[in-house]
Formats: sequence, structure tokens, C-alpha cells
Amino acid sequence: MTTNGSFQLFSSSGDKPSLGLGFLESWEPPLPPPPPSIEVFFSEVSPSVKYTVEPVNLDGLTLLKGRVSTKEVLGLPNSDLVPGIYEGGLKLWEGSLDLVKALRSEIQNGYLSLKGERVLELGCGHGLPGIFACLEGAAETHFQDFNAEVLRCLTIPNVNANLAERSQPDTATGARFFAGDWGEIHQLLPHAHESEINSEHGQATGYDVILMAETIYSISAQRNLYGLIKKCMIHPHEVVYMAGKKHYFGVGGGTRQFLSMLEKEGVMSATLVTEVADGSSNVREVWKLSYK
Repeated sequence: MTTNGSFQLFSSSGDKPSLGLGFLESWEPPLPPPPPSIEVFFSEVSPSVKYTVEPVNLDGLTLLKGRVSTKEVLGLPNSDLVPGIYEGGLKLWEGSLDLVKALRSEIQNGYLSLKGERVLELGCGHGLPGIFACLEGAAETHFQDFNAEVLRCLTIPNVNANLAERSQPDTATGARFFAGDWGEIHQLLPHAHESEINSEHGQATGYDVILMAETIYSISAQRNLYGLIKKCMIHPHEVVYMAGKKHYFGVGGGTRQFLSMLEKEGVMSATLVTEVADGSSNVREVWKLSYK
């Protein structure tokens, strides 16, 4: 395991004015129009979908996660994702567990405090990193997922289960839930803004901490994701924690490919927080991103 190491991204000398990597320019089939962006409320939890709870132990920290049927929620066979229709939010991805562990370690080592902060979890699914932020005293925690059904049937029940388990129901008052595509959801998020950097009357708008796990697998969605991040950050005092696989074989994305895009723009720096090699052919990583 590697922690808190600076990383020099790929050289951009001689690259053409684009993303600079050939596989990023590869053709991908067009996706259907995204669903409209909406806010989902606690009262909209689906009473008809079977929801069961089981514990997840994260090096001594126990969180609760729900289990629901993809077929029952979305009318789809059990599948990791269907691009443009269902983006995998009902599955508990390893990266979200890595992210919770990394956040806990950052707090224990004095590198991070979530108390009183405005936190946004992008592509939340189960929402465990955002739930951890709630438990750590975040003033506001906003959860975003592509599918409203994921929020109604899984994310909100998970928030309720974890806060009730710790007798912290009042913590949920700062939790809000938003469904929509990364290219449009900024119009709905309370602390996002139209431009990438904004300051009104000397006060910056944005989120203090942005969390995201397993969000960078799709090359076609990465530009929208990166644009949304910049519209949601408080410049220059914010931080992004990103968990994901080094390479997503078969789909082209990955942490290193995403970081190379950031390096070419040159406005953000990246620090490796932790690296997880579990014996498989792929390595998972957690990175910390901030403005230079």
C-alpha cells in the first residue's frame, strides 16, 4: 500500500491539442438523452421495493448497506450497468469502500476534517462515503446519482438505516438527494454555479469536499464529470477525493487516464492517498485533487 505520495503525470510534450491520448478519441456509440435533473426527497422512498440490510466492516468501522433487486427497481436483468440508462448505482463497488477507509485514515492522521463542511458525493449509489461524512459531522451532505430510482430505493434507505443505527437522525437534516446527468445537474445542485470559478461579493460558492468512487470508467462521460467538479469547487480551498481502478479494461477509462486529462489543463494537482492491490490484475487507487 502506498500513501500520500506525489505523482508526476504523463508528459504532454509533442501532443496534439486534444486530450492527447489516442484511445480517448475512439468512437463510442451515441447514448439516449439523459433523464431530467430532479431533487428526490426523503418522503419518496419506495415502499414497494424489497430492501434488506446487511453490515459492512471497514477495518473496525461498521456501516450498513442495503440490497435491492435491479429487476424490481429498474425492470432490468441483474447487470453492472446499461450506458445511458442505468449507471450501476445498485451495486456496491469496491472503490466506495476504499474511499471510506481513505477518508477515515485522512481524518485520523489530521489531514482532513469533515465537521461543518459542505460535502457532495457524485455517482453515489449506496452512498457510503457520503454517509460517513454525515456521521463525521458534515453540515450538509448532498448525494447525486444518475438514476432517481437508485436514490429512492437504496441511497435514502441506506442513509436512514445508518443514522438510525447510531441514534443520529438529526444528522439527516443536512442530507439532500439529486438525480441527473453530470452535464446538467449543476443547474440543480444548491452550491454549484454556472461558471467553473465564481465569487460573488467576495464570498466563494461551492462545496468544501467532493467525493466520488468508480465514476471514471466511461471516457465519454469524463469531460462532463470534470466540468461539473470545477463548477462545484470552492476555489482554492476545496478538495476532491476520487477512488477508482487504475484501468477499466474493456471500457478505456481509469484513474491514470483521468489524471492525464487534468494534467493537460494544468490547473489541478493530484496526490496519491492510497493504493490497493488485492491480488487481481487491476489496482485500485484513491487520489486527492485540488487546485494548484
